[in-house]
Amino acid sequence: MRYEVLHTTTFTHEAEVSASHHVARLTPRACPGQVCLEHGIEISPAPQHRAERTDYFGNLATTFSLEVPYRVLRVTARTVIERAAHEAELGLEGSTWEQARSHIQESQAGTPQWNAREFTFSSPLVARSPVFAQYARGSFEPGRSLDDAAADLTRRIHQDFAFDPEATTIATPLDDVFRMRRGVCQDFAHLAIACLRSLGLAARYVSGYIETVPAQGSPKLVGVDASHAWISVFSPTFGWIDFDPTNNLRPGDRHVTAAWGRDFSDISPLRGVFVGSGRHALAVAVDVNRVG
Repeated sequence: MRYEVLHTTTFTHEAEVSASHHVARLTPRACPGQVCLEHGIEISPAPQHRAERTDYFGNLATTFSLEVPYRVLRVTARTVIERAAHEAELGLEGSTWEQARSHIQESQAGTPQWNAREFTFSSPLVARSPVFAQYARGSFEPGRSLDDAAADLTRRIHQDFAFDPEATTIATPLDDVFRMRRGVCQDFAHLAIACLRSLGLAARYVSGYIETVPAQGSPKLVGVDASHAWISVFSPTFGWIDFDPTNNLRPGDRHVTAAWGRDFSDISPLRGVFVGSGRHALAVAVDVNRVG
């Protein structure tokens, strides 16, 4: 599949901003099953300083600074992506989850298992906990394959937690999400990661986009797509395997990967520091259109 992704972020300030500094992670990664054919980021007003770099996790980041007064900042990323399923998305059976954990714990420096170890620890927004381990054990029975167990955990989160965009914010603690049984894709990804890490498994947070398909006979609405989040679990047999707990499915050619890290705090699509802005309103619009 080929998709065009338009991602527009607009900050509207009630008072004039004298300067601001930002980092954007809006350039989709090159990864198995995905090729970025075209990409560009337009920034208005035009920044006085702009640079591209690769961050610690291998994501492409655009840093920019504005040093002229403004009230409205608009950042629009346009990307054309070629997307196809790869073998880790095809429901392959591999090692048991206990074997996967042992491979990571006993790994040697320089191996993929060693590199995955940092994703077994707590991170700023995801803390390991006996509470999450207990919930995860409902899926991770002794001797069960990692693939089956992770898929079942995905199913249970989808079943037990209600999607509610009014229930949480970026600042809502994961313990509160677990107690309320409500949240959004970011919350469900963090919850799944907490469960997996609490069992000693490696899991990372993935941000990106998903094509939403309207009901049969209805037109596709402009602006209804949004940035999305899911997880990857490390398998010593197949490498990183994706799961989408929000939709209870294995991400395939309708998912576009933008970035990955330990949790959302590592890969926020756009963050910045404003000088003299007072309060501001944030608006985000994403359109994912199939173009081939």
